[in-house]
Amino acid sequence: MKRDWAGLLAVLVVIAAAWGMTQPLAKIAVSDGYRDVGIIFWQFTIGAALLGTLNRLRGKGLPMGWPQLKLYLFIALIGTLLPNSASYTAAIHLPSGIISILLSMVPMLAFPIALAWGMDKFSAARLTGLLLGFAAILLIALPQASLPDRAMVWWLPIALIAPAFYAVEGNFVARYGTSGLDALQVLLGASLVGLIITAPLALMSGQWISPLPPYAAPDLAVMLSACLHALAYTGYVWVVGRAGAVFAAQVSYLVTGFGILWAKLILGEVYSPWVWAAVALMFAGLFLVQPRRKEPLDATQPTGDDAC
Repeated sequence: MKRDWAGLLAVLVVIAAAWGMTQPLAKIAVSDGYRDVGIIFWQFTIGAALLGTLNRLRGKGLPMGWPQLKLYLFIALIGTLLPNSASYTAAIHLPSGIISILLSMVPMLAFPIALAWGMDKFSAARLTGLLLGFAAILLIALPQASLPDRAMVWWLPIALIAPAFYAVEGNFVARYGTSGLDALQVLLGASLVGLIITAPLALMSGQWISPLPPYAAPDLAVMLSACLHALAYTGYVWVVGRAGAVFAAQVSYLVTGFGILWAKLILGEVYSPWVWAAVALMFAGLFLVQPRRKEPLDATQPTGDDAC
């Protein structure tokens, strides 16, 4: 039993390491002029190819009825296109590690939305967690020495758009369900719908990224990020099925930690003491808002293409 638990924990660490790497890869992807819609198109395309293969190996189809198509469209827009557009825009101006920290706000922002929709009961602990999350943001934004450049402060609200959309997405799925689909099918369907939407947008906006060689670092970053996310998300769904939602929710801490670690190792980012204090507050907030046993996880976990 202990061996099984240790194995599941090891899988969770690998998943978090893969997910955490997608943030510095996003920074690399935008470093040479690539922009959000062009990058997201290839994320949809590569993700659809990988997830489609996995879905076929499972022997499952992909329902295309009207209820499922509406769900795919919602997840493609609210769970991927809009939040990722904000994240890639923010990545141009903000350190990768800062974006990883701000993405931790997803479960905190999900709480007031769930309250407003009548899906959750008031909890002093979760409210405290939400307040700690906002305090962490203030520690990043207010001190003069917190960021390398004070002009970066104005991009923090842009970076917060993504976790806000993910919080809406998670609550929507918790309230209305997934039309009988599992998470992998939902993400596959959303990827197929998303690539149809983003292909003309990328062409018309001049953000099209050619798939032809030669491949520089930004091209490799786009491809690797899409592969890592698709595989990490599939692994996350597997862990939920084997160990339960409460155990799998701990991935939030690990993704943030790995996001900061990879940013330091790959990009050489250095953070002020104010940022490290913000990390401590954010982790404390995450602990307070995480679901406990016998509580559903859906309202705090997105299913889109950039969950963490």
